[in-house]
Amino acid sequence: MAIFNKIQIVLGFLSLLHAAYSAAQHRAYLRITEQEFTQLPIDIIFQAIASLIYIIYNILQVVGDFKEIRAAVDLQAKSWETLANIPSFYTFNHRGKALSPVYEQPDPEQYDRAYTTESYLD
Repeated sequence: MAIFNKIQIVLGFLSLLHAAYSAAQHRAYLRITEQEFTQLPIDIIFQAIASLIYIIYNILQVVGDFKEIRAAVDLQAKSWETLANIPSFYTFNHRGKALSPVYEQPDPEQYDRAYTTESYLD
């Protein structure tokens, strides 16, 4: 279904491109015939607006479900310990190796386990 909507997005952009080309062609025609420009023909305006609506609808179909704006909704199910645990901030290569002669390599498995009340008692 997503492939179909992506094809529809491309078709919508092609239709919008055609409307833009038609508008430019109309302006060139008015310059050649030395007429004053008042507004674009209604069919070009309708094609541009219909193309934009068509593109927006299909983009919304491809993107999927919206998330809640309030962050508290996503975070209600998480405990305080899991909120403070951010693995992307772990640093294993730091200057502690060079500064301390008794430096021990940290155990990566220790950081993978979830925090429990038993781990605080150790």
